[in-house]
Amino acid sequence: QCAGEEKRVGTRTVVVGHRPVSETDAYVAQKFCDNRIVSSKYTLWNFLPKNLFEQFRRIANFYFLIIFLVQVIVDTPTSPVTSGLPLFFVITVTAIKQGYEDWLRHRADNEVNKSNVFIVENAKQVQKESEKIKVGDIVEVKADETFPCDLIFLASSSVDGTCYVTTASLDGESNFKTHYAVRDTTVLCTDEAIDALTATIECEQPQPDLYKFVGRIIIYKSNQEPVARSLGPENLLLKGATLKNTKKIYGVAVYTGMETKMALNYQGKSQKRSAVEKSINAFLIVYLCILLSKATVCTTLKYVWQSNPFNDEPWYNEKTKKERDTFKVLRMFTDFLSFMVLFNFIIPVSMYVTVEMQKFLGSFFISWDKEMYDEEIKEGALVNTSDLNEELGQVEYIFTDKTGTLTENSMEFIECCIDGHKYKDCISEVDGFSQADGPPKYSGKAEKSREELFLRALCLCHTVQIKEADQVDGLIGHPERKCSYISSSPDEIALVKGAEKYGFTFLGLENDFMKIRNQKNETEMYQLLHVLNFDPVRRRMSVIVRTTTGKLLLFCKGADSSIFPRVQQEEIQQTKVHVDRNAMDGYRTLCVAFKELTQKEYDKIDRQLNEAKMALQDREEKMAKVFEDTEADMHLIGATAVEDRLQEQSAETIEALHAAGMKVWVLTGDKMETAKSTCYACRLFQTSTELLELTARTVGESERKEDRLHELLMEYHKKLIQDVPKHRGGLKRSWTLSQEYGLIIDGSTLSLILNPSQDSSSSNYKNIFLQICLKCTAVLCCRMAPLQKAQIVRMVKNTKGSPITLSIGDGANDVSMILEAHVGIGIKGKEGRQASRNSDYAVPKFKHLRKLLLAHGHLYYVRIAHLVQYFFYKNLCFILPQFLYQFFCGFSQQPLYDAAYLTMYNICFTSLPILAYSLLEQHINIDTLTSDPQLYMKVSDNAMLQWRPFLYWTFLGAFEGLVFFFGAYFLFQNSSLEDNGKV
Repeated sequence: QCAGEEKRVGTRTVVVGHRPVSETDAYVAQKFCDNRIVSSKYTLWNFLPKNLFEQFRRIANFYFLIIFLVQVIVDTPTSPVTSGLPLFFVITVTAIKQGYEDWLRHRADNEVNKSNVFIVENAKQVQKESEKIKVGDIVEVKADETFPCDLIFLASSSVDGTCYVTTASLDGESNFKTHYAVRDTTVLCTDEAIDALTATIECEQPQPDLYKFVGRIIIYKSNQEPVARSLGPENLLLKGATLKNTKKIYGVAVYTGMETKMALNYQGKSQKRSAVEKSINAFLIVYLCILLSKATVCTTLKYVWQSNPFNDEPWYNEKTKKERDTFKVLRMFTDFLSFMVLFNFIIPVSMYVTVEMQKFLGSFFISWDKEMYDEEIKEGALVNTSDLNEELGQVEYIFTDKTGTLTENSMEFIECCIDGHKYKDCISEVDGFSQADGPPKYSGKAEKSREELFLRALCLCHTVQIKEADQVDGLIGHPERKCSYISSSPDEIALVKGAEKYGFTFLGLENDFMKIRNQKNETEMYQLLHVLNFDPVRRRMSVIVRTTTGKLLLFCKGADSSIFPRVQQEEIQQTKVHVDRNAMDGYRTLCVAFKELTQKEYDKIDRQLNEAKMALQDREEKMAKVFEDTEADMHLIGATAVEDRLQEQSAETIEALHAAGMKVWVLTGDKMETAKSTCYACRLFQTSTELLELTARTVGESERKEDRLHELLMEYHKKLIQDVPKHRGGLKRSWTLSQEYGLIIDGSTLSLILNPSQDSSSSNYKNIFLQICLKCTAVLCCRMAPLQKAQIVRMVKNTKGSPITLSIGDGANDVSMILEAHVGIGIKGKEGRQASRNSDYAVPKFKHLRKLLLAHGHLYYVRIAHLVQYFFYKNLCFILPQFLYQFFCGFSQQPLYDAAYLTMYNICFTSLPILAYSLLEQHINIDTLTSDPQLYMKVSDNAMLQWRPFLYWTFLGAFEGLVFFFGAYFLFQNSSLEDNGKV
């Protein structure tokens, strides 16, 4: 039971084309929302109140508003303009920036809402604006157009009722996905025919998961029983996806506007605040205390001074009757407020604006960086959030995905083993595997029939599609058609190409028949009956096909952990040796199995599958149960090994990050052995690293799992924490022990630690586990579900001292951890753009992380630290003379400076030079920063914004304020200046 399940109860009924099923039934139309998309925050009417409310939630702005109101109400020494103008300037600049961003969103919305669509009404096409579509309308979409809302696919221009779709703007996958029309409506491919359809659709209420959809369509034909058909995600065309390779399709709108899956997935990013802002707020409070104490001192001294009647009421300035009658307390209070207003400039109002400007302008340096430009994808780095630039200089923990981040995610077929015999090299002739080139490269050979069975399994068990290259040169009748494969995962393409290397070529799917060209160059046809799709829980996929001779075969491929328990036990050993050895070499392994079905078994499976597909409630669980029953008692044929190469320089990058005092954790869904070898290859683990394992293998599958886990945790805890000699002072982050430790943990053990069963004494597991983790130089978590990745990040993020975390990943499965960490970095990889759209920064390759952190992050931090300290310092210098002056003017709140100076000092005189400095300063050369990672430790742990440097700057400010005031004062004591101004 998922967390969100209870909330989405209920289904909706959609009447296709708004035609009631029968005249007799009362037809009550349900109310659905219209097809308008709104992603903007403000409207014209609520912009001012809403924006002002948001801005005055900031402490500094609110404080200045209060001061401004005091100046307006109380008779104060300085005019209200002095604090009103800077505040107005700050508020206006921010409002303009936010308003402009929102206007861009409005414009994008309007483009979508006002685009033209064609709707079939009364057997004619009617052109309407996209926002006018209602649930139940039949919409026509032509090739390369985007679907205007979520549609149920009814019919298309291709005979078999399929269409190809790319969902690049939804989940970033650029490959083609096939969608299928409802079987009974595929023939209705003209306006008249589709208009005659009478049907209702029952489906679930809208929910954000892109890959889930449950519904059924009931088709009414005159004088026949109504036909019910199941609807799944393969029948649903999502808003935002684009139609390809198909002339036109008809679909009926089921979800519109803000209820489409695309709109439900668009969650505004949660605001991430940086550590620097927290420091600023702490410093502001200190300065507020200084301000209050100054005002108190002055007010007290004023009344002490005035206790002498001659000082209180000199002969030339007698009090009026009104002044004599006011209460003393009230007078003291207004005096106190006046002093507050006078010294108020010690709080820097324009600092927030300068910091915003510095972050916004500074972020361009990342996107302009030539070294982060990738020639292949013709894109550079991208900044989505400029608020976090300086956090890049503070990172302590890096969580990285493995596939596609550390590795290329371009798969290459390396070898396969059939019945325990290994096949490595290419083949030449038809007779299987060539003997010509020297000694044979493999030990023994499987039977010919088994070889062919294995290669057929590779050719049939997948969801690859063929995209035929366009014949540009007019070479007609060219026998070797050049085809390219398109698929949702690079693994599958590698396997199909691997089979091709051994002489079996997949030619594509036509009318539910899969065509293969075998080694003898004959074309074989297989009828595709069912595809049991891959899902991350089952970790395998199957197809059921019927051969031309009528045999029914089930082919299944998947991870060894999910295939081995489902095959005959005696077949496992010979293949397992190969699988383990390949995993040690760092290859991704898949096992292939098959079984023959009798007609009776197949009919049963077919019935169960169709029943499960028709279910509206718990369809997933029912399907999973059928899949489980179907994929049992299979026979293992062999295994494949596919290599996923490391990205260039990923090893050097990890070494540099280690040297800079950051800890790198790898979180992956891969097998432990594969992940482990990758970690050795990219030098996350050194040869000297001692590995501690907390995996299903060491904890065991026994009943005593929890006790064994407890023993292991205690043993590791003792080894790492109690037996380590205490460091004397030493380096910051002195985790570089004499012996390096690495920890390996898998998903199942992690869930034992995080969600232990009630009876065990395991409430402290989590703490022990955390202490162990924090002592290890490198941690590898394998077999991770996407949510577990986020759990780990959250766990580390909330430890003592809340270290700054950074997540980097490339696929949709990494989004949760990217959003969870303080800084999220997406890689514009092969797995689509989902990660880079949800991240704060996006870079083309993992190696760019080195420069991003070591150079950019370091510089941004140093710059902003100077900016903040300088702002406090200059305001103290400016206002201290004003305070000292009160001692010389009888505490009469006489301003020392002209109002123009007071107003302009913060806005212009002092903020522009420091802004330039804080954008361009490079106190160390960029090349030096990247080549010497040790320098990064100098600024780690927010070193430049601690209390010591802050007090040092404050002391400087106070000292210079004294010099300014008394320097000028004593200069005028000198007798060389006469009273009448002559020298």
